[in-house]
Amino acid sequence: MKNQQIIGDGKRSTVITLTGIIVMILLTVTKVTPSSNIAGYSVLVGIAFFFITEAAAKTQDSESGLRFHTIAGDIKKPGVILWVLLPSVSGIITLITGNLIFGGDFVAHVMGRTSAVLSFDKTVLLAGQVIIAAFGEEIAYRGFFLGKGMKIFPFWLCAFVSSAIFAAGHIAAGNAGLVVYDVAAVFIDSLIFSLIYHKSGNCVISTVSHILGNAISLAAVFLFF
Repeated sequence: MKNQQIIGDGKRSTVITLTGIIVMILLTVTKVTPSSNIAGYSVLVGIAFFFITEAAAKTQDSESGLRFHTIAGDIKKPGVILWVLLPSVSGIITLITGNLIFGGDFVAHVMGRTSAVLSFDKTVLLAGQVIIAAFGEEIAYRGFFLGKGMKIFPFWLCAFVSSAIFAAGHIAAGNAGLVVYDVAAVFIDSLIFSLIYHKSGNCVISTVSHILGNAISLAAVFLFF
């Protein structure tokens, strides 16, 4: 009886996971029209499905992809700290290279696509928005899309697809070359966050990396660009 219940929970979790992933993809592909406003809801869908899936699978706290009580141990796992710091470095490289190739247009493009969700003129509010946005994206794309997807498909397939969809959600109107460069940079960072999640098993750790990367990039923009 217990084994049948476990199998039933697993099947239910698989159906819910596939449903959530499909909905996230369908919402995000509306970004082929850069002015689309519904792609952003994919994050909310991912967050909701993360908790629904964990409830359906009756996931124990120790096996959850969202754990606060194991942060200290998870960040000490082999190689994790180096990967956590990498997006901060890649963010600066992206800014410098983008500035060399596109001039001030690159920073203007990035600021333009994020101005709808970030208050650049209010420092305290901006800090809170950066934290909340990164946390939500990591639960949705690493905790749910990648973490739950890995129970069905190979890690690298989930990492590639989830990163492609995550990057597509950052498409904004602009020069074609500039847009491709921006989306490619987001895709690479997303792959790094995926590796962090894979190594740590905890999207809180990938969130720390995401916040650091965004914060340092914003600070660099304000100070040097």
